[in-house]
Amino acid sequence: MHKVAVLVHDKIALFELGCAVELFALSRPEMDNWYRCDVVSFSDNPLTGTGGVTIGVKPVASLEDYTMIIVPSWETTGAPIPELIRSELTAAFHAGKRIISFCSGAFLLAALGFLDGRQATTHWRYAEKLKSLYPQIQYQDDVLYVYDGRIGCSAGSAAAIDLGMEVIRSDFGFRIANHVARRLVISAHRQGGQSQFVETPMPEKPSQFSRSLDWAVKHLSSPIGIDEFAEKARMSRRTFDRKFRDTFGVSPKEWLTAQRLDAARQLLESTQHDVEKVADLSGFGNATNLRHHFREAIGVSPRRYREQFGRPESALRAKSA
Repeated sequence: MHKVAVLVHDKIALFELGCAVELFALSRPEMDNWYRCDVVSFSDNPLTGTGGVTIGVKPVASLEDYTMIIVPSWETTGAPIPELIRSELTAAFHAGKRIISFCSGAFLLAALGFLDGRQATTHWRYAEKLKSLYPQIQYQDDVLYVYDGRIGCSAGSAAAIDLGMEVIRSDFGFRIANHVARRLVISAHRQGGQSQFVETPMPEKPSQFSRSLDWAVKHLSSPIGIDEFAEKARMSRRTFDRKFRDTFGVSPKEWLTAQRLDAARQLLESTQHDVEKVADLSGFGNATNLRHHFREAIGVSPRRYREQFGRPESALRAKSA
């Protein structure tokens, strides 16, 4: 059982807090062994959030009972940290518990030394300040989130959802994460980095480029040449490559590999196909190629992934009509 504490303080950012509550505190009775989540504070008094909204949360004196702590936001000024927050989070860190920050919450993790020598990120507005205050971290400029299985940071406010979905995916597998994403009406996994969200106009209507993406996803099991992909978008190869970089922060080939990995993960979780068949259906061609990409991107073999996340259909218990 994962027991989660969402740590709230005065001047809390309500959007990031809402992301944490929606992802981890919302009751999901259709899920087995879902998170038990409390929104907590070390203060007995009502707290003030964004816009002067007053909120009351569960007062606690310790974080000892929790296995994962989420910090939705924090001051970006480098101000002193209250001693109880410092001592309790430090104890949680040394106990090997997971600590996740959203957006400016990375400043608290950095101030406590949790990010020393680690990759980390925050909202692009605060990037230079974080790098200046904490040069010992390995700052990542153009990612939505960084998560190593224990410590996580999200880039901006909405990227909190991306990081939260990655945590859910690592805990419960791809099929459960997709179920949660459908409930949220979001993509289970966004591609690209922060640059795609900075002053980028929204297209007025679906383009031939977006239709080419739909085509590729439907034909993942077949060989897809990048020149053919570009033709489906009615673009020259050079324009197509540039469009992919500008939109997703990756090349068309890297994007296709990520889509095929997603397809392979879902097949490993939801079917009993052998690895060779999974490789064929997901477009990797053979098991050797699938194993290579799986280890490179996910860090485990397809067989080990299935052992961890393969579940019978009863994992999502059907509700009676």
